[in-house]
Amino acid sequence: MLVLSSPSGAGKTTLSRMLLEAEAELEMSVSVTTRPMRPGEVDGKDYIFKDKQEFATMRDNGELLEWAEVFGNCYGTPKAAVSEALVGGCDILFDIDWQGTQQLRESMSKDIVSVFLLPPSAKALSERLKTRAQDPPDVVADRMSKASDELSHWAEYDYIIVNHELAESLQELRGVLAAERLKRRTGLAEFVRQLQADL
Repeated sequence: MLVLSSPSGAGKTTLSRMLLEAEAELEMSVSVTTRPMRPGEVDGKDYIFKDKQEFATMRDNGELLEWAEVFGNCYGTPKAAVSEALVGGCDILFDIDWQGTQQLRESMSKDIVSVFLLPPSAKALSERLKTRAQDPPDVVADRMSKASDELSHWAEYDYIIVNHELAESLQELRGVLAAERLKRRTGLAEFVRQLQADL
């Protein structure tokens, strides 16, 4: 499970999409959310959109690996879809915040690699939030004021990428994924035993 976190506007959604296009054996974990759908989003692809009661039922029934309330909306990761993908041999990419990352670490610490994406500057973060034009000015201001709190969790992550330029950040993220795949190869013990037996 590859977790990518950042303050809003640091580029994690764009970088996630680029990584998914570049890596065949990687699937996106589709989060459940109570926030309204943004223009261009597709239910079931970008998020699974639920009302607050439906979300609470999923949470209370233990159907979520992690969940958090962010900017007044709830977000969570459906357990069944992640388990199915992992059993099928796929790596899973998570676009979640530090709260969700902490919950995943508590329940599945051996299967997680976490990456925190930093913006190159506060000015760049503000400009990105304003130019994406998906949120009203008061929401942008709220996201900027909460960015400092989110940034305070950077040291809890395994890897840190400063997103100066998307192509460079993508290369670094792919390097993390490649290294972690090598570290976690399955079947090596049997392979080495057979190699020793054949010598």
